[in-house]
Amino acid sequence: MAQQLNLLGNGQIIPTPLHQEMERSYLEYAMSVIVGRALPDVRDGLKPVHRRILYAMYELGLTPDRPYRKCARVVGDVLGKYHPHGDQSVYDALVRLVQSFSTRYPLLDGHGNFGSVDNDPPAAMRYTETRLAPVAHEAMLTEIGEATVNFSSNFDNSQTEPIVLPVQLPILLLNGCSGIAVGMATNIPPHNLGEVVDGLIALIDRPNIAEEKLWELIPGPDFPTGGEIVEIKGIQDAYRTGRGSIKMRGIAQIERLISGKKRRREKRAIIITELPYQVNKASWIEKVADLVNQGRIEGISDIRDESDRNGMRVVIELKKDATPQKVLHQLYRQTALQSNFGAIMLALVDNKPVQLPLRGVLEEFLKFREHTLRRQYTHELEQANQRLHLVEGLLLALNQIDAVIEILRHAPDGTSAKLRLQEELDLSPTQGDSILAMPMRRLTGLEKQKLETELTDLQERIANLDRVLGDRHELMKSLKKELRSLKRKFGDQRRTRIPNVLVDESANQPETEPKSSSKKKTPKKDPALAVSPSLTFERSPQATLKVTNSGCIYWQNPVSDKTATKSTPNKGQDFLVKEESIGDRDKLIVVTDSGKAYPVPVEEVPSSLESTELKAVELLSSAAQRDANGTVAHFFLPKNYHNLDLVFLTEKGIIKRLESTELDALGNRGLVLVKLKEKDILKYFCFTEKKHEMVIATTGGRILRLPVNDAQIPIMGRNAQGNRVMRLRLKESLVGCCAVKPNDSIAVISQLGFGKRISVGSLRLANRGDIGTQAIQFTAKEDMLAGIIATTDKENITLTTSINRRLVLPISSLKLAEKNSPGAKIGKLKPNEIITGVYPFV
Repeated sequence: MAQQLNLLGNGQIIPTPLHQEMERSYLEYAMSVIVGRALPDVRDGLKPVHRRILYAMYELGLTPDRPYRKCARVVGDVLGKYHPHGDQSVYDALVRLVQSFSTRYPLLDGHGNFGSVDNDPPAAMRYTETRLAPVAHEAMLTEIGEATVNFSSNFDNSQTEPIVLPVQLPILLLNGCSGIAVGMATNIPPHNLGEVVDGLIALIDRPNIAEEKLWELIPGPDFPTGGEIVEIKGIQDAYRTGRGSIKMRGIAQIERLISGKKRRREKRAIIITELPYQVNKASWIEKVADLVNQGRIEGISDIRDESDRNGMRVVIELKKDATPQKVLHQLYRQTALQSNFGAIMLALVDNKPVQLPLRGVLEEFLKFREHTLRRQYTHELEQANQRLHLVEGLLLALNQIDAVIEILRHAPDGTSAKLRLQEELDLSPTQGDSILAMPMRRLTGLEKQKLETELTDLQERIANLDRVLGDRHELMKSLKKELRSLKRKFGDQRRTRIPNVLVDESANQPETEPKSSSKKKTPKKDPALAVSPSLTFERSPQATLKVTNSGCIYWQNPVSDKTATKSTPNKGQDFLVKEESIGDRDKLIVVTDSGKAYPVPVEEVPSSLESTELKAVELLSSAAQRDANGTVAHFFLPKNYHNLDLVFLTEKGIIKRLESTELDALGNRGLVLVKLKEKDILKYFCFTEKKHEMVIATTGGRILRLPVNDAQIPIMGRNAQGNRVMRLRLKESLVGCCAVKPNDSIAVISQLGFGKRISVGSLRLANRGDIGTQAIQFTAKEDMLAGIIATTDKENITLTTSINRRLVLPISSLKLAEKNSPGAKIGKLKPNEIITGVYPFV
């Protein structure tokens, strides 16, 4: 029988519960991955592999002024000295430090094929070459040494490596970082160097600066691929808590392409010049083509990539009858042209993973930088004092050169000479050694003058260092001076547009004109559709949502009113009928004629500088558009109607009141607000409160006045159908309703152009189901009521006619009249022309 092995040596077995051993071992493994691989250090913003690559290249002398060296040599040094892992993992990390589309401020300068935004793989490491980029050499490695940062032994104790690099800029924020550890992940977006430096200086000057002031200096991420951020709520969440979802979009312009030589043909096209960060261009184009082939995106006739070394240019040609803004919003909704960046600002603080807000990251960097500066200045002070001590000894020897020569002439050996110099000239041992090592040329007058100059410089330097180290204010002044210098050297323009920030993009535009296909002439920008290439107007908190009579919708920024007036609705008789102030995070609620409500983020509404051709229904999903049958009954911002009730009126005369709190259950799939009978549609919609009354008018000139209470217009649930509000005669239909107060007046306008104002109090207060009060007497049998509108706080109203004419009618021209009056002629209509609509004037 084989003898059992004694693995423990002493024959003792220590019983351990399995779950405790698994928990302990797994935690050790998890912390090893977290600290040693996946998460960056908050101080230098680097993972171990990146830190080792940079340090190995510094040791190889691959500075920006030296020739490139093969990447294989760098990878070999990193593997052999510091990072005992796979060579491909090291090379992948090295490649990412070179790619300008992956890293906001590349730390390495590459020569060769390092991949592309199309996800093309880089060439093998034996073909590519690299060296340190200026920003890495000057801002990360110039102060490297044991005097400034701590070093530790490498994996085989053969040499040492820095635990952290003495960076002079917060690389964690500038280049960001992403990594997946065990049970946690980090995803920090890149930022603009100049903005971050401004934020650091402000934090030094005012440590208690308000978060909002800090966000003004650092308004948000700055991605290397540009694009735009369409809302600031996600940025604020990430900056306040360390976690937030940032919505990004690519940059698109709408152009007119001219093709053909003899028969000139124009096509409209959407031109994509920038994609969101980390979006693969080739994969995105393939995805768009697949969606077009599946019929999920309509209106696209061709898509091609015309990108070159001057920049990105993806051309999406549109069909003749396609609406550019509608296609663009389909691309936003269904492709990565609009995507979210999930920011998780997790980093190692004292070797522990901590989720940090923006202020926390900046404070940790400043704490680290102050510490390294103190270590550096203390080391410089020690060296300066040592050198001063030697220079003083040399000058003393030169001033007593005869005595020195006499001592040296009679000394039997160097040790005896050193001892006599110390005794007779009162020198220290180090000064004695320096005098014995002094060459004969130091005896010349010129060399003595150089030593005296050096003595003066050393005394000044020591005094400055003592002042800086003794006064924290002076130390921080030195830090600010250093930050400003780095900003001048390496700062650049912001690439990513952000709401409320005006960005001058002219510096980033390519000098050459964008290329087009060989059969096409130079693209011509559509002045009504294209966005200005030199200035982007972003939505501000004072922006206004505007709606036209044809259902077109857009927003306009008051800051850009002068420019935006060029694209104010002026095509045909399209005019404004509604406007409301909007914010970045508002939800627009669209109510369709089928009685359902759908939410639409305000950021999906185009600006006045983009287009006024997009109808509100086109913002909805395909299913919601089919539900709406191309018609939207109403749209509103719920924040502006808080605590009000919703009143619905259908084409067949059914009325219903609903509490606005029912909208809290609204989701992307929509919400039924009123259940309609067959062949009935939602016609009118308004907001009321208990002190209001409802007036409802018919084409026959009858007006029903109802109090808003539980007896006449009770509050019902969402799935209720409502009650019949009044009886309609043959060929009679409803023409309008409005919420009023008893002291208000309303304007009534007939189709043949007669109008007047009547007091609401002069109408009989009736019950639901009554026939109402005849409010106007028609002078002709064929005349009918065209519409009614409340006139309180209005100076003008807008009328439309059957031949697409628009008339602006002053309220003062309508006289207050009795019910049995036909009113006065409001204007001269053309033959066979009638009034078709009554709208508020905006």
